[in-house]
This record gives sequence, structure tokens and C-alpha cells, in this order.
Amino acid sequence: MLSKANNILGVPVALVKICLCVITHIESSLLKNHLSLLPKHPKLCTYVGAQKLKLLPYVINQITAVKIMAIEIEHKFLLSNDSWRSNVNKSVIFKQGYLNSLPTSSIRIRISDDKAWLNIKSATIGNQRSEYEYEIPYKDALEIIDQLCKKPIIEKTRHYVLHKGNIWEIDEFHGDNQGLIVAEIELASQNSNFEHPEWIGIEVTEDLRYYNNNLANNPYNQW
Repeated sequence: MLSKANNILGVPVALVKICLCVITHIESSLLKNHLSLLPKHPKLCTYVGAQKLKLLPYVINQITAVKIMAIEIEHKFLLSNDSWRSNVNKSVIFKQGYLNSLPTSSIRIRISDDKAWLNIKSATIGNQRSEYEYEIPYKDALEIIDQLCKKPIIEKTRHYVLHKGNIWEIDEFHGDNQGLIVAEIELASQNSNFEHPEWIGIEVTEDLRYYNNNLANNPYNQW
């Protein structure tokens, strides 16, 4: 738990700093006035990046953690066939829009069901990136995506497939990115080993075209 010294009006300093950083990067006065982006009582939780890989899909529903100073280690792959579909444990529809995409970072709003998140990722090329994520009011997220985010909006269905103790996240894109399917696996460390399922194709972790922020600028239907 954060001490009072680490809080400003009840809001963790880390959250205040990152939200102010977001606002600084956005010129729209509408967003600057969206004070509800600074939650009054944010819930802090242990980063579960590594642990969530081992959770059964129904547990994923319970993960609404705030990721502070988190390091995301993941690999991206194309699919070699559709045999993974018979092993899907859970599917979730996501919609996300980007507020900016800089050489150093991307800032996006993501919604799923009745939940919404503000997410900031470093733009590092490779399988390790910094990531910060905060839950925000769903209504605000809808307005931001509709009024402020650049188009096209990323729309996709994420399928969760459990394989050899790891959860693979398979994103099946819609809209302007229809036809693209990308599989991701998140790891505990750079040295973690994992088995490649028979449906996994070539790795595209180093190919920037397959990153969501780039798909918002250069959608799959324009390749």
C-alpha cells in the first residue's frame, strides 16, 4: 500500500505523473478537461504479467490490475493453420483507439465489455517493452475513442488458448484489418522457454507492421 507521502489528493504520485504526461501529449482541450481520467481511488495490484500466463481463462475476467512500471515481454507470431480454434478457452472483443503514436511511446484507450483502460507503451522494437495501464470510466473511454482517437479504430477478437501451461492470446482483427490474425505469448523473463504449438507460424516480433499502433496508421487492407 502506498503511504500518504506518495499520494496527491488520494491519487498515487505515479498515476498523477503518467496521466499528466498523457495530457501534455494531447492538444485537445476536451481531454484536458476530462478530470475523471484521474481516478479518485485507483486500485493497486501486484503486476501479474508472468502469473496470468498460467491462469485458466475464466480467471482472466478477474484481472483488472493497474500495471505500474511494468515490463512486458512478449513474442508475436503469424498462424500456420486454423487448428488452434478447437482449443479456444475464451474469446473477448476489444476496441481500441490511439491518442498519439510517438517514436518513444504510444497512448491508447481500450474497451472490452463494460470495462475500459488507459494504456501507455514504450515504442521499443523487440520483445521487451515498458507498459503502464489504468482502468478508467467506461463512458469517458467511449467519448475519447469517438471524438479524440485517430482513425481507423482497432477492432479485434482476442482468443485465449491454453497450451503446455502457457496462455496464448490470438488476435483476430476486424474492420480495416480484417484477415489479419496474430498470436502473442507473454513471458516472465527474456530467458523463459516455451513450446511452439503446431499452429504457430513465423515470428514477427521485430516487424513493426504487426503492432497495433502501426495498424492504426497503416491498416492491413492497405498492405
